Amino acid sequence: MKYSEERREAVLKKLFPPNNRPISEVAEEEGISAATLYLWRKQARDDGQLLPESGADSEGWSSRDKFNAVLETAALSEAELAEYCRQRGLYPEQIRRWRQSCEGANERAQAASRRESEELKQERKRSRDLQKELRRKEAALAETAALLTLRKKGPRDLGGRGRMTSALDRQQAVELVNEAHAAGARLKSACAELGIGLNTYRRWAAGGHDKRPDAVRPKPAKALSDAERQAVLDVCHQPEFASLPPAQIVARLADQGTYLASESTFYRILHDANEQHHRGRMAPPRQSGPPPRHRADGPLQTWTWDVTYLPTAVRGQFYYLYMIIDIYSRKIVDSEVFASENANNSSILIRRAVLREQCCHAPPKLHADNGGAMKGATLLATLQKLEINPSFSRPRVSNDNAFSEAMFRTCKYRPDYPTKGFESLEAAREWVHHFVQWYNHEHRHSGIRYVTPDERHRGLDHDILARRHQLYQAARAANPERWSGDTRNWTPVGPVWLNPEIQNDPRASLEAA
Repeated sequence: MKYSEERREAVLKKLFPPNNRPISEVAEEEGISAATLYLWRKQARDDGQLLPESGADSEGWSSRDKFNAVLETAALSEAELAEYCRQRGLYPEQIRRWRQSCEGANERAQAASRRESEELKQERKRSRDLQKELRRKEAALAETAALLTLRKKGPRDLGGRGRMTSALDRQQAVELVNEAHAAGARLKSACAELGIGLNTYRRWAAGGHDKRPDAVRPKPAKALSDAERQAVLDVCHQPEFASLPPAQIVARLADQGTYLASESTFYRILHDANEQHHRGRMAPPRQSGPPPRHRADGPLQTWTWDVTYLPTAVRGQFYYLYMIIDIYSRKIVDSEVFASENANNSSILIRRAVLREQCCHAPPKLHADNGGAMKGATLLATLQKLEINPSFSRPRVSNDNAFSEAMFRTCKYRPDYPTKGFESLEAAREWVHHFVQWYNHEHRHSGIRYVTPDERHRGLDHDILARRHQLYQAARAANPERWSGDTRNWTPVGPVWLNPEIQNDPRASLEAA
């Protein structure tokens, strides 16, 4: 049904302020459906008319209705505002308060916009910083990987001021540095890995060869003349000086009031004339070779043993403590105190240790010093019978048997060690027996993650250390703020080396040769 405009206006007035009658009540009174009234109210609102929710007083108007009221009264005078308010059941104070709220909302909107803009700016800055840090870490990771590869591929240290480097080594170094630089390493870091400087790298990369070997060098003004050099050789050829070294010749010439040259110059002239060689029956000096090296991946693979003095109550008289150690577990496999030191006592102790550990079919390596008790014929025959491969320290080298030396230090620094000497051989043996029991079964050794040597010897250290690791992980989970890094390392110790190879040890090349 189509309604006239007059009736439509008359019905809407009942919904206008100050009436504000509910739509359901007006629909029942006018006989018009509520849906039609809702449609008319929506159309009136779209046309800019003030139509608050039905039944709501002026304080319950929606924000939209209040905003419309502020807009409608913006250009009204005080009298017109009073008339407008009376027609709609409002107070001028409400209009003024609504206007202030609108203005404040606008300021809040601007403040919120500024705040959002600032937050967005800060977020973009954080994003840029994170991206920058990510790029830095990626570059550092790439550089580390490139340097590790360079370290594996690179030759020995090429650096050193004035050092001669062959053309082949130069070319290889330049290629390796270029490869590392392409993989993400900085030139300075790559050059430092090879022991050369940036200027050296640039000079090598430019090509050319080292002209120093072929350079014509001027003779120093202070150098000896050919006649003076020949005079030195003539003196050395004289019968009275023919068997003497330059040190003796220089001293005797000084007693005669003659000075030809310094001692070092004598040596240098003789060397240039191919007359400076080792003479006599004395063996020429030689560099000691690398120490014997042994690796133990488990118990009963490598033993070390040694003998130490035990003081007695009589000054100058000693007992002799023999002790055998398994370097993998640090366990004292056997020990004994004797009144004398000889190969027969050594043979007795080693046979007893092999029988006690039941390793006759797979005897361990046995390392010792070069003493008479370690290299006597009786002992060597016993080792050959037991099929034990002996190993000895280098002559006149005191640190090739470090495990035994450390054991003796632990032994002699026990609180109950009798510093004034043992009263008898039986007293010494009883004390050593108690020490061995304490060391093997109670002492937590720092070199094997603080388990006892007996526990490691029997393979129990893995379970013990795993339980300690679980305990520390639980403690960290209970109070994570107390842990700034990883928990204590309870990983079982792996293989043990006797005299491990030291990196950059010049004797390693001698061993390889």
